[in-house]
Amino acid sequence: MEKVRLGIIGIGNMGTIHANNVYGGSVTDMVLGAVCDIDQEKEKFCSEKYPGVPFFTDYKEMIKSGLVDLILIAVPHFLHPEMAIFGFENGMHVITEKPAGVYTKQVLEMNEAAKKSGKLFGINYCQRTRPMYQKIKKMVESGELGHIKRIQWTVTNWYRPQSYHDSGAWRSTWKDEGGGTLINQNPHQLDLWQWMFGMPSRLMAHMSFGKYYNIEVEDDVTAFMEYDNGTTGVYITSTGESPGTNRLEVACDMGRVIAENDRLFFDRNEISEREFNKISNKVFGGNPYWKSEFPFGSSGTYHIGILNDFANVLKNGGELLASGYEGINGLTISNAMHYSAFTGGWADVKNFPHDEFYKLLKERIDNSKPKQIQQNITSSLEGTYNG
Repeated sequence: MEKVRLGIIGIGNMGTIHANNVYGGSVTDMVLGAVCDIDQEKEKFCSEKYPGVPFFTDYKEMIKSGLVDLILIAVPHFLHPEMAIFGFENGMHVITEKPAGVYTKQVLEMNEAAKKSGKLFGINYCQRTRPMYQKIKKMVESGELGHIKRIQWTVTNWYRPQSYHDSGAWRSTWKDEGGGTLINQNPHQLDLWQWMFGMPSRLMAHMSFGKYYNIEVEDDVTAFMEYDNGTTGVYITSTGESPGTNRLEVACDMGRVIAENDRLFFDRNEISEREFNKISNKVFGGNPYWKSEFPFGSSGTYHIGILNDFANVLKNGGELLASGYEGINGLTISNAMHYSAFTGGWADVKNFPHDEFYKLLKERIDNSKPKQIQQNITSSLEGTYNG
């Protein structure tokens, strides 16, 4: 097939990165067919940056123009499903930025539209391109780790000052963003969690809203997860800690895996802990083990890798590294954490109450208060698509 023509909706932070990568030739078998932003002033910027690429202010017109085969959605979160559904209904392949949406009910509708269309559907979970996380996933799936006892991920290196929250009228509000750190900073980690370890059966979350900032959404979260096979997990995140931590620790029968500072360690037991427990006559002392380190560093193809993978699957067939259908999984964990915090109890992840959660979220959206921000800070929702 000829090169797929990409149309980007939203020339903000992420949209510009994608446009630069495609227009610059970093993505094999893909060309920049058109760009779209509701801010008319972006047209001058795009005409200088991407000469010859048509500019639209209406994404529907771009989709119907015949100039693109694939749309990439890089706009505020609430709009992802709406635009994706329109794209599918009009013959487009679709890639959406993370998260898939704000609440599961709308994402289920998007997935159904994708399935009905038969078009290729991807999501920009670019952290999946990192060899370190791919290695952990393979270790889990191969059985090399044995039974996983406990997963603990502390992700507090997302520090944001108050000026970040004030940089747009839409940021850190229920009405325009649909949540705080879980919906903005953490979708990649929540996706990696379910991608590597599967979905928990239930969870309980405790969170603070506006603990560190003048915002109405969550900025500090601790969640406890349970799996049907006995595995437990703890997920901790905050935007109010500096310096922060990004440490994943997996305790398993065959030892311990640690991923931190772009380094992967495996303290591997000589035999499984459960077997050692049966045969050991020691009163004290643990299972002998040896230390291994995998020197992955921060390598990964990230955004370019996701687009190249999409173009390759579109041309040659196969499975996407980051299927858009899987966006529902990390979002369900995120929504379940909110649901638990809203209700003060357990959230059933396996049989998540989609309608009930949307009702609770809608109450917060309806009571969301307009933000008072500095006049010299431009809103990235009013007048522009900004991912």
